[in-house]
Amino acid sequence: MTGINFKRKIDELWKNLSNDIDTVLRNKSEVLSYAEEILMLTDTAIRTLKSYVQEYEFKDWSEEIEFFKVTKPKFVSVYIYYSKLLAIESSKPYADPLVLKNYYETERANLIYFYQEHKEFISYYKRKATYLDKKYFVKFKFDFKLKLSPELYSYDESFSTSHDHTVSQILANDRLDLYLTTKINSDYVVDHLVFQHSPLEWTAPKVALIELLYALYLTKCFDAGKAEPSDIFRWAETALNINLGNYHKTLNEIKLRKIDRTKFLKLIQQNLEQYLDNSDE
Repeated sequence: MTGINFKRKIDELWKNLSNDIDTVLRNKSEVLSYAEEILMLTDTAIRTLKSYVQEYEFKDWSEEIEFFKVTKPKFVSVYIYYSKLLAIESSKPYADPLVLKNYYETERANLIYFYQEHKEFISYYKRKATYLDKKYFVKFKFDFKLKLSPELYSYDESFSTSHDHTVSQILANDRLDLYLTTKINSDYVVDHLVFQHSPLEWTAPKVALIELLYALYLTKCFDAGKAEPSDIFRWAETALNINLGNYHKTLNEIKLRKIDRTKFLKLIQQNLEQYLDNSDE
């Protein structure tokens, strides 16, 4: 397998997984139900990813580091996130709101312990440092002077490095922190209810809203860039009482436009600039 084919197959695998997850989230609202289904989908995708690695030999360290620092954690973090989400929601007490809030706060405290336990590596990772990448993200390069996971020896050495799983945990826990913060923050619940009864209606074409929302996602406008596209689109559907359908298909149609692929964004810019120009007169 060539490097180009390896990357192409992984990109296609991620795209299919993302589409499948989005479909599940749109069709199921019960956490326990959709989390279980997403776990099965993600498990299949990770096993497929592993088979690709077994068939391929990295051409150099930089390619191997990219895979174990970025690509694999992207898949595994989804599994960890929904696994933890399922555990939290299946164990929560059926009690009054105050007890539930305390429950979620306790779960969030566990995340804080993780951040403290791995603060040095988290700082290294989030600063986008690279000087220890060959020790952290290359197979069979464990450095026992560095802090290693106690589960290291249970990992598959052909599909693991000393710290790729920790990156997966960081990504998953960042998402889980947002989820738990939402559960704890009562103001969010009020806002959500307001959205459900909002009289505002989106009257422009749906494709225009999809173009706008995806541009906002790519610009990292929601949750400091940590929000998933599916979260943003479901939020917009709830807030504006609209069904955007299969937005992945619509995005592909936007890509196929011969001219003005971002015509709605250009229209917004044009109207705002015209308003500002007129205001200056």
